[in-house]
Amino acid sequence: MKPDYVITSQNVFTGEAGCDVSRPLAVAVADGRVAAVGSRDAAEELAQGAPVEDWGDAFVCPGFHDAHQHVFHAALFPSELACEYAGASEADCVAHLVEWAAGRPDDGSWLVMHGWREALWNPPVVPTRASLDAAFPNRPVAMYSGDAHTLWTNTAGLHALGITDQTQPPAGGSFDRDEQGHLTGVIREAAGMVYVARVLESFTTEQKCAIYRSYFQRLNAMGITSVCDMALSLIPGADGINPQVYEALEAAGELTVRAHLFPTLSDDQSNLEELQARYHGARLRAPGFKQFFDGVSSQHTAWCTEEYANPRFAGDVGRPTVAPERMRELVLAAAARGHAVRIHTIGDAAVHAAIDIFDEAYRRYGVPSQGRNTMEHIEDIQEGDIARLRESHVVASVQPPHVTIDLAQPARDLGEWRARRMWPFAGMVAEGVELALGTDAPVVPPTSTDVLYTAVTRQTPAAHEPAGGWYPGHRLSRAQALRAYSLGGAVAVGREAELGTLEPGRLADICVWDTNFLTCEDNQIQKARCLATHLGA
Repeated sequence: MKPDYVITSQNVFTGEAGCDVSRPLAVAVADGRVAAVGSRDAAEELAQGAPVEDWGDAFVCPGFHDAHQHVFHAALFPSELACEYAGASEADCVAHLVEWAAGRPDDGSWLVMHGWREALWNPPVVPTRASLDAAFPNRPVAMYSGDAHTLWTNTAGLHALGITDQTQPPAGGSFDRDEQGHLTGVIREAAGMVYVARVLESFTTEQKCAIYRSYFQRLNAMGITSVCDMALSLIPGADGINPQVYEALEAAGELTVRAHLFPTLSDDQSNLEELQARYHGARLRAPGFKQFFDGVSSQHTAWCTEEYANPRFAGDVGRPTVAPERMRELVLAAAARGHAVRIHTIGDAAVHAAIDIFDEAYRRYGVPSQGRNTMEHIEDIQEGDIARLRESHVVASVQPPHVTIDLAQPARDLGEWRARRMWPFAGMVAEGVELALGTDAPVVPPTSTDVLYTAVTRQTPAAHEPAGGWYPGHRLSRAQALRAYSLGGAVAVGREAELGTLEPGRLADICVWDTNFLTCEDNQIQKARCLATHLGA
């Protein structure tokens, strides 16, 4: 078959097993798939008269696959519809929102901001609605935390959401209260996710399509060709994956990434099965479910085996957001119907219990029909559980930039003895665990070069600290990071036979960079510029 075009370079990294170097190759593309791979010298012969894109010594590799995003939120907060800001203090955040709101229509609609983390403030105190009430006595405000687990709102916001002192939070969530038992305006975990979903329902489908379209173009400019859009809430229907937006973009020919949707797992599995009946093309799929087993260690909601190093009460080990027996029931029911499940697991107790469940699911039902059973985040894991991930055929979906959000936090909350074993990427690969890289955007930006940089250095993207890396023994090699960032995501969605490498028959998702990620100095990774991104059929 005559190709449509041929890409050639002195430095092509195909991502195939056993080859950790870039080589002078030519990649022929026909009908959106890799038709052949040959030597660079044979490019004209491969082309058979088709156009040849010769990229000189640029670095050519498979397109990147961000294996964990919350796309609506990641697209929203860089847009004109909302504000992104971490702030130095509670007062600083409120002042920034006041400034931003001055440029918005004063129509009583929600003001939405994302990014605050009180642990990084000076002073590090939990905010309350009082500061927001002073600035916005009548207009509802939704301040979404940087870790996407907490909502901070004002009195007008509580009223708009129908929350009073008598309201009971959804299962898996909580409301902060003052000493008198009154609401402070801080809404946590499942409750925060449910209520932020109600806030964001105020945006129209047209507005959502516009910000998704722009966001996907931004991802393409970073060499990202695939994403996994993960349910954000324990509550079905509040998971925020917005299938109607993807359908509209695909119908208009404007879906420029391969999107994989993961709705919330509940007793009613029709939410996934209806999506699977509609989405079976090359660009839009629904490979499985999402669930949550715990929270985050910075808020002491991650479920740990042993007490936190700075316990807030005796026996403070966090908690499961779903009872283990209930999680087992849900996962096994999904496995019986051939469905994959991806579970948020951060504390070592949540990780251990999830492996038990997935191991039973594999032994009873085998590998799911589409995606793979996957554990998300896996921040703290007992050494003996790493091999169990492989034995249970579980993919580890991890986010390297999370390692460096707050370098002091793991030791502060979990103790140095646990900090030193956290995010053990190299050990996972050494044990044969399938690793998939992502960002959890908007928890951290979706910047692809930051993902690679933090994976191979264990240093902060901005300040490049600490020197030598934070527990550098857990670093990935360059080739390991590139594979986990392309093929790893493909494995997680069950598409490793058609995505993730530049081999004949694979979809031609290709990115071209001005920097060779395999050989450049560490400080050059983030300076790399994406020259071209190709999305196959």
